[in-house]
Amino acid sequence: MTTSVLGRNYRLLWSAAVASRFGDALRTPALALLAVALTRDPRAIAAVTVAGQLPPLLFGLLGGAYADRWDRRRTMAVVDGARAVLVAALAVLVGTGRAGIAVLAAVAFLLATLGTLFDAASFAMLPSLVPPAALPTANGRLQAGTAVAGGFLGAPLAGLLFALAAALPFTVDALTFALAALLTLALTPTPPPPPPPTPVRRSCSCGGDESGEKGCTANHNPKIDAGRGGGARGRGSVWGEAWEGVRWVRGDRVLWTVTVATAGSNLAISGLMAVLVLYALEVLRVPPAGYGLFMAGVVLGGLVGALVAGRLAARFGTRPALRGVLLAQTVALTGFAAARHPLAGGAALACFAAGTTVWNSLWAAYGQRHVPPELLGRVGAAQRVVGVASAPVGAALAGLAGQAYGVAPVGWAAAGVFLLVTAGTWRTLGGSGRPPAGPARNRPAGRRAAAGPAAAAR
Repeated sequence: MTTSVLGRNYRLLWSAAVASRFGDALRTPALALLAVALTRDPRAIAAVTVAGQLPPLLFGLLGGAYADRWDRRRTMAVVDGARAVLVAALAVLVGTGRAGIAVLAAVAFLLATLGTLFDAASFAMLPSLVPPAALPTANGRLQAGTAVAGGFLGAPLAGLLFALAAALPFTVDALTFALAALLTLALTPTPPPPPPPTPVRRSCSCGGDESGEKGCTANHNPKIDAGRGGGARGRGSVWGEAWEGVRWVRGDRVLWTVTVATAGSNLAISGLMAVLVLYALEVLRVPPAGYGLFMAGVVLGGLVGALVAGRLAARFGTRPALRGVLLAQTVALTGFAAARHPLAGGAALACFAAGTTVWNSLWAAYGQRHVPPELLGRVGAAQRVVGVASAPVGAALAGLAGQAYGVAPVGWAAAGVFLLVTAGTWRTLGGSGRPPAGPARNRPAGRRAAAGPAAAAR
C-alpha cells in the first residue's frame, strides 16, 4: 500500500513529518558540534542533552491533555510555527556569535516542550485520515519516510553544512518547521471526536483487538474506566484530564502490557546505544572510517522493518505480530552479543533495528484503533511517558557497567532484558488477533476510529 492509496491528507501529513525529520537530523548533531565548539566541559555539553530529554517526562501528560482539548490540526501547525521562529532565532544568535551553552540548553528545552504537545496531537490524528485497517501500514510508511530523511539524507549533511557555516543547519531546520506547519494547515479539517458517554459500571464482553471499534474491550477494567469520561460531566482540571489517560492505559491489560514492554525494551536499547560506538570499535573491531557505513546498515534495517509492518499485521494480526517481533529481537540481540566481526554484528543489529520500527508501528496502530477518539492524545502521551522513563536509567547503567567491566557485557545484558520482556508478555500478546466472529456486544454506538502518527513526531 502506497502513500497515494492512503489519500491526500495522509500524503500531506507524511510530507510534513518527513520535512520535519530532515530538519531534526540537521539540528541535533549541529547542536552537539556547536556545544563542543563552545566548551570542552563534559558537564556543560551533557546539560544540553539533558535539557532536551527532560520535557517529555515533565510535560508529556499535559501535552496529551491539551491535544484532546484543542483542535489537533491547528495545534500541530501552531506548534511547528512556534518552533520555526525559535530555531530561526537560534540561527541568528549563532550567526552573530551570541549563542552560549545556556542558550543552547534553553532552546533544546523549549523545543522538546513544544514537541510533547505536537507528538500527542499527531498521534491522536492519524485514524481520522486513513481507514482503521490501514493504520499499521500508515505508521510504517511514516517511519520509513522519516528514517530516510533523517538517517540517509539529514545526518550525513549536518556536518557538511555546519562546516560551511555554523548557523546553516539551524536555518534549514527553521525552514523545515515552517514547511511542516503549512502542510499541516493544508489538511482537510476533521470534525472533533464525539463526547464520551456517561460511564456505566458494566462488564465488557466484546472480543478481539482488530475490529477497529472503540471504547469497549474484553481486556479493559470497567472499574478503572468508570473514573474517566469527564467530557460528559463537564471539563475538569488539566492534570485530572491528563491522569485519565494513565488510568485508561493501566486499566487495559493489552495496552498496559505493551507499554511496560516498551519501557523494558527502552531500558536495553538506551543502554546499548549509550556505548554503541565503543562497542563497535572495541568488540566488533569496526574500523573508525567504517563506522558511518556500519550505522547506515542499522538505518537500512529500520527502513525495511517500517515497510513490512503493515504486511505483518495483516498476515498475523497485531498482537501476535508484536509477540513475534519481541522474540525476533531477542534472537537478534543474542546474535549481536555473540558476534565478534563487523559484518555479523552489523547484520544482527540491522535485524534488531527492523524489529524496533515494526514494534513502533504496530503498538501505535493498536492504540489508535482501540482507544476512544476523545482520549487518544492522553493515552498516547501516557504510553510515551512510561515508555521513555527507563531510557536515562538504561544509559546510566550501561555507562557504569562499561566503566567497571568493559562494554562487551552490555550486549548480553540487553539480550537478557529482551528475553525477560518477551517471557513476561508472551501470554498477554497471544491469541489470534483477528476480528471476532459475529456482532460485538456492549459496544457504545457511534464510536469511530481516530488517528495519530506516533512516528510523525519530530
